[in-house]
This record gives sequence, structure tokens and C-alpha cells, in this order.
Amino acid sequence: MTGEKAKFTAALRVLAVPAAMVLAALALTMAVANLSDGSTAEGRDRLEDAVRRAAVTCYASEGIYPPTLAYLEEHYGVQVDESRYTVFYEAFAENLMPDITVVENEGA
Repeated sequence: MTGEKAKFTAALRVLAVPAAMVLAALALTMAVANLSDGSTAEGRDRLEDAVRRAAVTCYASEGIYPPTLAYLEEHYGVQVDESRYTVFYEAFAENLMPDITVVENEGA
């Protein structure tokens, strides 16, 4: 019986090493995917904050909120990577904070 146990243990070792490598590779792949998702969300949040800060700066210096996103880009240096993000900028009135939403484009 000891000979059979030794063969069984050896077979387990042969199978355990490739299985451990596959699991490690899978874990690494999942970690990289989660990291990528986090950086994308952070970039989106940073862009939205930048647009908001520029709108508030415009209001503080000019007394009105900017009418369009293009105005912020032209006068306040806001830069939007349009291949990666879409910015929805809806101004209601000169004295009301615009509704600002940034979404990531599909496939970006």
C-alpha cells in the first residue's frame, strides 16, 4: 500500500503545480482588470471635478455660469478627451449651476 500512496502523492504533485500556475495567472488577470476599472472611474471623476471647478471659477470671475462646455474649453483651459469621455453640460440659467455629467464612451 505504501507504494501506491507514493505514486498517488507523486501524481498529485505533478497536477498541483500546473493547477497552481493557472490559478495564479487567473488571479493576476482579475487584479489587472479591477485596477483598470478603478483608474477609468478615477479619470471620469477627475474630469467631472475639473469641469465643475472651471464653471465655479467662471461664475466667480464673470458673475455668470458659462453657457456651454465649449466656452469653458476656450476660456478656462478645460480639456476633454472626446474619444474616451462624453460630457453632458446643461446650463439652465446664468445664475444656476449647470448640470454636469461625464460618462465613459463604449470601447474606450
